[in-house]
Amino acid sequence: MKIVVSGGSGLIGSALVPHLRAAGHELRQLVRRDPTTPDEIRWDPARGQLDPADLAGVDAAVHLSGASVSRRWTQASRRTIRESRVESTTLLAETLATLTPLPKVFLSGSAVGFYGDTGERTIDEDGPRGDGFLADVVGDWEAATHPAMTAGIRVCRLRTGIVLARRGGALRLQLPIFKAGLGGRLGNGRQYTSWITLEDEIAAITFLLGADGVSGAVNLVAPNPVTNADFTKALAAALHRPAFAAVPPIALKLALDGFAEEGLLIGQRLSPRVLTDAGFTFRHPDLPEALHSVLKS
Repeated sequence: MKIVVSGGSGLIGSALVPHLRAAGHELRQLVRRDPTTPDEIRWDPARGQLDPADLAGVDAAVHLSGASVSRRWTQASRRTIRESRVESTTLLAETLATLTPLPKVFLSGSAVGFYGDTGERTIDEDGPRGDGFLADVVGDWEAATHPAMTAGIRVCRLRTGIVLARRGGALRLQLPIFKAGLGGRLGNGRQYTSWITLEDEIAAITFLLGADGVSGAVNLVAPNPVTNADFTKALAAALHRPAFAAVPPIALKLALDGFAEEGLLIGQRLSPRVLTDAGFTFRHPDLPEALHSVLKS
């Protein structure tokens, strides 16, 4: 397949691009700077600039662009978080919709933040949108794919959970603390965390490129979510370190504002029903083994 990818320098994209190339696909990457290689295409989502001619003949698009939400949510950062997702998705979806022939599939990044706080309930892709800034952003982000869907392109919205990778994401930030024996649960630790290894994330995206019968929302999470307390214990055990500390909610809220309340202290117990019903098999369905695999990589 000829595939165009955005966000190729991020945690997921930097692993996906070489994986797809190794599988024999022809890759094009969207970049915001001047291209330095023949496979790069310049675009500017803020200005609505993307030449449709540069996407001619594309069979698929994988859209992974978006500013990190793991930061203090100031007014400026909230605007960046929203605009980086909605503007880029709108531009790419509208451009793909003009192509002849149409691409077969558009896999557009999304997030489990769509569901808000689900407490202890197990929720699949039919779950309703939750409340809060992040849920609203994800709702707008997903709605921006509609031009592609209306044009007849198969669209999958990739609602990704916490991606476990040694060299990036949340785990990279946690490792130094846990290795020092200072790790601990967040708040009371009873909130559920829906996670996935980077290896399974890449495998799921690759699977969905060819899963012609799958469209709409897809939860990219392992089938066995855990509480934050259990995650803390598993990570400490994998590193052979104690983890007796607890970070009080007030400290998280003072440091991270809304991200603490909507990203760290809420529970999301999610099911990857669409993936499993389609026949996808997780390489790392259980957290202890997943952490062991990630940490030795």
